[in-house]
Amino acid sequence: MEDDVHTMLGGILMQKGRMLSVRDLDVLDAFLIKSVVIVSTSHTAQAEFSATAEVDFPAARISEPTVETPKRKDHVNSAENIGFVEAWMQMVNLLKNVYHTLGTSKIPILELRQQMEWLLARSKHYSPLTFHPQIKAQLHGDVTEYLYHKSVAVALTSYLLGQWSSFPAQEGMQIALAGLLHDIGKAKVDEDIWNKRDSLTDRERVEIRRHTHYGYELLRNVPALNDGVKLAALQHHERMDGSGYPLGIKGEQIHPYARIVAIADMFHAMTQNRVYQKASSPYVVLEQLKEESFGKLNPEMVRIFNHKVTQLHQGSFVKLSDGRVGRIVFTEHGHPTRPWVSVDGQIVQLVQERHIWIDEVIGQ
Repeated sequence: MEDDVHTMLGGILMQKGRMLSVRDLDVLDAFLIKSVVIVSTSHTAQAEFSATAEVDFPAARISEPTVETPKRKDHVNSAENIGFVEAWMQMVNLLKNVYHTLGTSKIPILELRQQMEWLLARSKHYSPLTFHPQIKAQLHGDVTEYLYHKSVAVALTSYLLGQWSSFPAQEGMQIALAGLLHDIGKAKVDEDIWNKRDSLTDRERVEIRRHTHYGYELLRNVPALNDGVKLAALQHHERMDGSGYPLGIKGEQIHPYARIVAIADMFHAMTQNRVYQKASSPYVVLEQLKEESFGKLNPEMVRIFNHKVTQLHQGSFVKLSDGRVGRIVFTEHGHPTRPWVSVDGQIVQLVQERHIWIDEVIGQ
């Protein structure tokens, strides 16, 4: 490229001299950059795009001295998968930077929104019950990154639950941002506390709980966020029976966004590896959420969530708790977490064999 490429907020997105790749075209497209100036030699342009010829991706339209970003097609291929992983990791890195610079700079809502739009556009095959192998490897590699990965997962899952619960489509981005920023108050809590492996002291437990107040204060005066986003940061630990914190409110006093985020937050907190606790089976956690819906979580939202996420995995291969591998062949409407699984030609009805459960979703 002949010149630096800047984001709408003035930051450098790509430096001059860079050779454009397929991934770079995704990035440019995500930041709504329609063209960039390249070195005006046919050799340079041909060499760059021939290097990506083996990737199943729509051909770039080259017209010197500019390269137009191609419109993506809705199909599954390796380029699409790479795009989702890269979008996820860029969101993680952006969020991490937000956490680390809150004391010296404002929350870059526009950039967070743009990155979220890019991630949502590439999340067609996202399921809350599974993680892409590359993302999962990142979580296993460094559990101190848990907070940022969980926040991205909560954002996507909240977005889905909002859709499934018939919230207006125009609220989707705000619900996603509510999930993404629900724990932003932890940026004001000593990192050693929320990464502590041992039990928290009473003082540390009080400080952790303050993250809800801190989060609300950080978001309260941000005009680009609606009240639901701000109240989700404050209320996502409130419970329907009034047993939550920080205010002990209950029922309809809890904002709908906070009710959505509470479910997504609890689910991902239990299904991801943490510093002090290993991940639980997503199907076991779904059953626990159902139990929590009696008094703690919104029961209708939990019902919708359990039904929808399990429907995403009809026909999937799964590993059972006894080590056997089989395929989901039927799910009873009243027992979505305990489907029929075909193992070596025999049907295991998990609703009857309660001592066995689905330990892991392997794939389609």
